[in-house]
Amino acid sequence: MSTSLQAYRAKLLADPEVKAAYDALEEEYALAKAILQARHLSGLTQEELAQRMGTTQSVIARLESGKHLPSSQTLQRVAHATGTHLQVKFVTSARRAVA
Repeated sequence: MSTSLQAYRAKLLADPEVKAAYDALEEEYALAKAILQARHLSGLTQEELAQRMGTTQSVIARLESGKHLPSSQTLQRVAHATGTHLQVKFVTSARRAVA
């Protein structure tokens, strides 16, 4: 019987080293998720978003993969192309106490 994806993920994340590596990528993947969500909400394909931004579909795929951090200028271009507004916030980490 094959293990479900969720069970496999839980098993991997039980390893402290894997969990630390996974958590370290959280912010990068959050940006990728936000870009993907903005594109979906605007009803655009990767190709259509690329055309609006003056780039290629492969660039959009890389942005949505979370493997590269986009510049603030690129994020502004995504916002403009999707009819959204870029909002950047700094929040206090729950892991660290503020004096």
